[in-house]
Amino acid sequence: MKLTVLGCAGSFPSTDSACSSYHLEADGFRLLIDFGTGSLSALQRYKDIRAVDAIVLSHLHSDHVLDACSYVVVRRYAPDGPYPRIPVYGPSGARERMIGAYGSPDEGPLDDVYMFHTLRPDTFSIGPFTVTADRVEHPVETFGVRIEHDGKVLAYSADTAPCDAIVRLAAGADAFLCEASYLTTGDNPPGLHLTGRDAGEAATKAGAARLLLTHLVPAWGDEATTVEEARSTFDGPIDVVRPGAVYEI
Repeated sequence: MKLTVLGCAGSFPSTDSACSSYHLEADGFRLLIDFGTGSLSALQRYKDIRAVDAIVLSHLHSDHVLDACSYVVVRRYAPDGPYPRIPVYGPSGARERMIGAYGSPDEGPLDDVYMFHTLRPDTFSIGPFTVTADRVEHPVETFGVRIEHDGKVLAYSADTAPCDAIVRLAAGADAFLCEASYLTTGDNPPGLHLTGRDAGEAATKAGAARLLLTHLVPAWGDEATTVEEARSTFDGPIDVVRPGAVYEI
């Protein structure tokens, strides 16, 4: 599997990055995991505007879904389009959320562009990937995912507070893409996000081989401190992901 980071900024775009979006390829199939604010620009920079065969939306907060609305224009109105419909896997209400965010219901549904599937705690196939989804701890319905292909495993925490589900999803993972939005020293709201320390603890409990930290919020965080916190609880390799970074899994 080849993972390309399109966007990794937490909660809103930073000066250097779009919001969460990750492009995963195997056997010629292109899966987009989240499609947050600004990431359509990054898709064009690092890949190709057509290079999406399916989309997984972990939850319906704008920093994880909004550019899927902009992408409707690409697939519907491109001069060499329209492009084939693609499946979108998301929490309950994803179809209605996308229709509302795209425009007016009077413009009609998005069924000419997307085939919507409701995520539930389950294991299923998307192209060549075996995907396991599980509910994680966030104020809205949110799913972390475990993606397997050819004996390799990528786990993605999505947005979450500490919970058992992310440990299950990341069990023995070759790479654990895990959010680390907060600092331990902050007065953090409960039930919302992880710190670097939390991410490291989850990776250690899961026995993950590598920790890829994402969803940092530069406007009020500190990357060096986040990494230091993660190193205090996880002794494996740690990266803070960047837009355009590529990982072979």
